Amino acid sequence: MIRHTVLFSAKDKAHIDQIIDGLSVLTTIPHARRLEIARNCKTDELANDIDVVVYGEFENERELAAYKAHDLYQESIRRVRPLRELRFAADYTVLTDARSA
Repeated sequence: MIRHTVLFSAKDKAHIDQIIDGLSVLTTIPHARRLEIARNCKTDELANDIDVVVYGEFENERELAAYKAHDLYQESIRRVRPLRELRFAADYTVLTDARSA
């Protein structure tokens, strides 16, 4: 399984709901096992630049690539890019024999 996490910060905090709306079109793309879009609720006195989180789970690299190639993925980029400041993304493979500590 592939886990896909993307973190966004808004150029203007007044646009966070618009960013969430723009990212929400991603949930209709059929290739993800699970896809969540959420406002970051963590507050931290040292730093808290992340406003919105995208979390997805994909069966394999092929499904993740199909998700990223979908027209709605491009539509989401078109809607969100002008509103966001930062974007950090990470994809990683979950090992079937991994154990939590």
